[in-house]
Amino acid sequence: MREHITPRPTFEFTHDSAPSDVLIAGFSAYGLGGLTAVDYLIDHLELTEYGHVRTEGLPSITPFEKGRPRHPTRLYSGPDLDVTVLVGEQFVPSVLGEPLATSILEWTVANDVSEIAVCSGVPIPHGPDAHRTFYIATDDFRDARIEDTDIPPMESGFLDGTNATLLERGLDSPLGVGVFVTPVHAQAPDVQAAVRLVETIDEVYDLGVDAGPLEAFAAEIQRYYEDLAERIEAREPEGAYDRMYM
Repeated sequence: MREHITPRPTFEFTHDSAPSDVLIAGFSAYGLGGLTAVDYLIDHLELTEYGHVRTEGLPSITPFEKGRPRHPTRLYSGPDLDVTVLVGEQFVPSVLGEPLATSILEWTVANDVSEIAVCSGVPIPHGPDAHRTFYIATDDFRDARIEDTDIPPMESGFLDGTNATLLERGLDSPLGVGVFVTPVHAQAPDVQAAVRLVETIDEVYDLGVDAGPLEAFAAEIQRYYEDLAERIEAREPEGAYDRMYM
């Protein structure tokens, strides 16, 4: 059976209540560092699912846990937290990232979301000194969130896919967009990359998250993420991952 892929897939947001002012997102990509990071935030902060994103025109997956199915792209938040977390287990190839980003941007406008932070691992050549988190961000995001931190900028390069579209649109709109990137390796999940991203998000947003237990958390779901990584490798053409040069 051929997988059903359309030239421009659609993404429809459904949720039970208004989202917070800040959206933190992690997507299914090489190494799964960003996805593991936001999944850990949800678990550690004991957030509740209150919405999801319905996708048409891409090969579908239906994740499940303890026999219960769930939507692959979900929204989470908590009563005392001014942050919404988007976890995207539905794999979207980088060449189709623009429709996903456009849908996210339209949703942020409709729901008065003023800021997006993305956790992302990128497969870039690096030495041991580069095992840290860098940022690429619009000026308003940098001034509001990064100026008083020690997080360094990524010196030069380019992104593609969803992250690239979010940043490009953020340049010409009031929406603040920041992408936090860290080198990621092929193993899935790259736990150390996820730890760095969790620590960065906690530094920026002061969520009170301890990244220490993340390795144990990742070990519990490793087989699940390995299966997801195999699906990504099978569906993403070689060389089509998000690319970045330092």
